[in-house]
Amino acid sequence: MTNTTRQWAGFTIAPLCMTAYGVIRLTDATHGPGISWSLGHLALLASVSAFVPVMWRLRRWATAGRGQAAGLFAGFAAAAGLLGAAAATAQTVIDLAVGFLCADREAMDIMFDEVRSHPGVTPAIYTIGPLLFYVGLTLLMVQLAAIRRIAVWRPLLVVAGIAVTAMSLDFLPLGGLLLLLALAPLERQRRLAPPDVVQD
Repeated sequence: MTNTTRQWAGFTIAPLCMTAYGVIRLTDATHGPGISWSLGHLALLASVSAFVPVMWRLRRWATAGRGQAAGLFAGFAAAAGLLGAAAATAQTVIDLAVGFLCADREAMDIMFDEVRSHPGVTPAIYTIGPLLFYVGLTLLMVQLAAIRRIAVWRPLLVVAGIAVTAMSLDFLPLGGLLLLLALAPLERQRRLAPPDVVQD
């Protein structure tokens, strides 16, 4: 598997790992420390990591053959998405560490409160920060649809996936599947993309 193929494979791996996290989460009734908590968050960490090259590819695809304005917009969207991915990664690592260190959910809640008590942690890692990931992904998909490099229904599916997840984390498997439908077929379009997009 070439480096380019591995990067494009993220379009499938990222939403699949997100779906896996959602499914595992549903099996964990207490959302406490244990195998389900750890496996679920490892799947989430894999998902966020796989989305990093996805963001990069979308940005390159949106800017190839376009003007400065398109480049600035795509750069802003990708930067927002990558900042959000960094925040989500930090949150996931904290969740894994807390789950490893605590014996039960009550102890986890105490430790989470302690972590969030530090100034700036809640907005940066738990609220605004992770939201930037979805903002960046949506903007990139909308830009690609606007320049007719992808169909309009793809960003609509992304928005739908984000919306159902925002309604309840119990809908995360559905959200992941919607993102999979929106992103996975893009792997098959890599040969249609401009050369500087699909080759390193």
